[in-house]
Amino acid sequence: MKKPELLVTPVNVKNIESLCKAGADAFIIGEQRYGLRLAGEFHRKDVLDAIDLAHQYGKKVYVAMNAIFHNDKVDELADYVKFVHNAKADAIVFGDPAVLMTVREVAPEMKLHWNTETTATNWYACNYWGRKGAKRAVLARELSMEAVIETKEHAEVEIEVQVHGMTCMFQSKRSLIGNYFEYRGKAMEIHNYKYGKNMFLHDKERNNKYPIFEDENGTHIMSPNDICIIDELEELVDAGIDSFKIDGVLKTPEYIVEVTKKYRKAIDLCAEDREQYENVKDKLYAEIEEIQPPNRPLDTGFFFKETVY
Repeated sequence: MKKPELLVTPVNVKNIESLCKAGADAFIIGEQRYGLRLAGEFHRKDVLDAIDLAHQYGKKVYVAMNAIFHNDKVDELADYVKFVHNAKADAIVFGDPAVLMTVREVAPEMKLHWNTETTATNWYACNYWGRKGAKRAVLARELSMEAVIETKEHAEVEIEVQVHGMTCMFQSKRSLIGNYFEYRGKAMEIHNYKYGKNMFLHDKERNNKYPIFEDENGTHIMSPNDICIIDELEELVDAGIDSFKIDGVLKTPEYIVEVTKKYRKAIDLCAEDREQYENVKDKLYAEIEEIQPPNRPLDTGFFFKETVY
């Protein structure tokens, strides 16, 4: 049975070697000037070092260029695409057509993965971008298991699905969107605002804390829970989903490594020994629960029509 790729977002170059040994097949890296919600900042030298190291282990590296670009950055894209191509990255992750058009002009053989995070909700959209040159579509996190499988059945491109980690609820190109809530006098308060990091919107009514992730692309309000479907992989594996993503945003390198180890075991068993997978999947889930931060409960996202927000 075909195994899905295990795709992981490392925090830094040093993290990559540990993740290779833990069983990751591929990585998404980049710098926030061009990529959205990266687990770590990889400047050009870091990109070169990361690709070299990953390729030594026979792993793939995809460079994120999925930011929303305004005119002031469009002229930079050709130079960065050339750099990524010369660095021998395995693909560029994009959302903006400006990146696709630039790749056609300066590196037409470069592989492309279409990732808008929110609009990949049907197979027509996936195939549209496939016919434009994308080799893979990254599905929206809000799809049910049934919708994911149906999309894969009709897709002409590879399909990537997030199986672990937090998701983005809201993005603004503006910084400090939390000020809006303070100004309006809403119930949600900003925790750790003065420190500019580890910030949360606290919804007292629901007793939820929503992490606020800020980068050059603006403000991102993240889900209060983490997706975890390590014990629900059967349908996705049987459907032939091409890539399972572990998102390491706002996670420690150690946490990402441990989660990668457990998903590696789960994927291998699910594809090779289904009976053994059924015997150990609950234990693997419990082991992840043990290393979860106290304020980050696990759930199954929208796969079974639950609401994570």
